[in-house]
Amino acid sequence: MGTILCFDFGLKRIGVAVGNTLLRQAQPLTVISAEANDAKFAAISVLIKEWQPTLCVVGLPSHPDGTEHELTVRCRRFANQLNGRFGVATVLVDERYSSAVLSQRRGELIDAEAAAIILQQYFNEHAES
Repeated sequence: MGTILCFDFGLKRIGVAVGNTLLRQAQPLTVISAEANDAKFAAISVLIKEWQPTLCVVGLPSHPDGTEHELTVRCRRFANQLNGRFGVATVLVDERYSSAVLSQRRGELIDAEAAAIILQQYFNEHAES
């Protein structure tokens, strides 16, 4: 039980969403636009301290057929860094089709909305029986 933060990792921006295991509803939270890793993780540290998540979810991109590409490897590394730096359990969720849902939308908050879709997918896949 508790708060979950979700990250839609990108090289330029990281979308962030929040939800909790009680309501099981994801909400867009913010977009981290820092370019340097230190700045990204400083912003993430603030979010971790504020929200105190029990779990972090990271969207895992891949080609439509499921094969990995360069960003897949970077997302795995990012998830490992989240776990290592902050000691919060981290899971990866297939995000292949989350972008298609938002393909008609524009603007910076689209990254946070994508994170919310990924987190909602996590909630839906892990529904309590």
